Amino acid sequence: MAVDIPAAHAPKTEQPEASHRTVLLMFGGLMVAMLLASLNTTVMSAALPTIVGELHGTDLMSWVITSYILASTIVMPIYGKLGDQFGRKPLLIVAISIFTVASMIGALAPNMLVLIIARTMQGLGAGGLMILSQATIADVVPARDRGRYAGIMGGVFAVSSVAGPLLGGWLTEGPGWRWTLWINLPLGALAIIAAIAFLHPPRVTQVKRKIDLLGMATLAVATSGVVLIASWGGSKYAWTSPAIIGLVIATIAAWLIVIGVESRAAEPIMPLDLFRKRSFNLTTIAGLFAGIGLFGVISYMPTYLQMALGVSSTHAGLLMVPMMTTMLVCSIITGRTVTRTGRYKILPIVGSLLISLSLVLLAQVALSTPTWLICVCLGLLGGGLGMSIQILILIVQNTFPYSLVGTATAANNYFRQIGASLGAALVGSIFVARLTDILTGELPANITGAGDGTKSLTPEVVHGLPAAIQDPIVNAYNEALMPVYLYISPLLVIGAILLCFVVEKPLATTVQHDEADASTTDEAVAATP
Repeated sequence: MAVDIPAAHAPKTEQPEASHRTVLLMFGGLMVAMLLASLNTTVMSAALPTIVGELHGTDLMSWVITSYILASTIVMPIYGKLGDQFGRKPLLIVAISIFTVASMIGALAPNMLVLIIARTMQGLGAGGLMILSQATIADVVPARDRGRYAGIMGGVFAVSSVAGPLLGGWLTEGPGWRWTLWINLPLGALAIIAAIAFLHPPRVTQVKRKIDLLGMATLAVATSGVVLIASWGGSKYAWTSPAIIGLVIATIAAWLIVIGVESRAAEPIMPLDLFRKRSFNLTTIAGLFAGIGLFGVISYMPTYLQMALGVSSTHAGLLMVPMMTTMLVCSIITGRTVTRTGRYKILPIVGSLLISLSLVLLAQVALSTPTWLICVCLGLLGGGLGMSIQILILIVQNTFPYSLVGTATAANNYFRQIGASLGAALVGSIFVARLTDILTGELPANITGAGDGTKSLTPEVVHGLPAAIQDPIVNAYNEALMPVYLYISPLLVIGAILLCFVVEKPLATTVQHDEADASTTDEAVAATP
């Protein structure tokens, strides 16, 4: 099923480079848009206990986060393809508007259902903010010079991954959790103004293009299945439960349908021809593995630090700052290095190996390990991520013609987001199973005084218990979580090996625009070396 509507079409032309001042102004606006999306992935995590208490929705708590991740993941490929077809500026303004309106609805939410609906709407906008911001840089900056901007983009993600929980906790303890949503209104308005004033895409003629509605629908169903399996498996339902097994079967069937639909679509949302390019496949797999490593750590390390070290949630967040700092610094330095030398292949290889090394070192952490040494391990993780994530996106963008930059960027981000969901689910499932096994039979069923045993073990409860009970619990957390990182570290080694086979194609030094029509898009993909 497809719909014909007018779209941009022009032959391949060399685009005059925008002035440095224009690029900086535009880039600043795009950074605000990216910050909005990435910050809101984690900003509400610290506020969840307060939100649940105020809106009386404990059974719906996980959906405040899951709905946002699910919606943003689903729309990433859609924004990428439509941006290539019809231009990124109008779509970016629409995405920011959806996000901002959704934030206002969430801030006024009278109950959990309205809040979850608002968070879903936020995700529908956030997926566009991430993809269109990254792809828009390709509209005005040549690939050779794009490294420095990619580095800063990686820095924005690094800052938001740690700053989100800290900001959420500070606002919740201060003016209230609703301000985690209210702050998006002025930022959203600023991003819209910047997009209108400073984003000037090339002028193109109009032709009819097809929208792959059936592809959108089937991909949304398949994506929902993957994210729900990752979110529910091992937590809400056991991995061997009929619900998860049925969901796995349905998801596999949905993906087979997606392949069938996209192989026949005139202008598919997820073109199968992307997967004919070796560099795309290799970088996408490596990015997926990096997502598993990143979210496997940031999802559970703060909890471990609170349990093992007895620190507050805010202090635990501050202990993650070394990871943010090295990710920021390495991302910027790596980007500048690529711009200066034009070489990039070795950087994500070294980055993947650093991530693997950091996971191996984290697996050796014991209760006697000095805090500074844990911070060093987290710093290594951040450095590896800073050297790889944005460079992988740059490689993907440099692999395809301009007419497919948004689609390819979205696909790469999409699979990394899938990796993030799988990483959090994989580590969480193994961690919870190991923790339950270790604690079963060792502790009284009513140690919390709430009658539900270990299910109500908060850091405050644990550190208020007698030493004879507290020590086994803290030891159990250490023994249950840390070895899990050793299990996933080989994935990053595999990623590094795969990246050795990436062809280091010279980075373009000019911006070329080539809006291919449906008949030439596939030819362009097949012809790209």
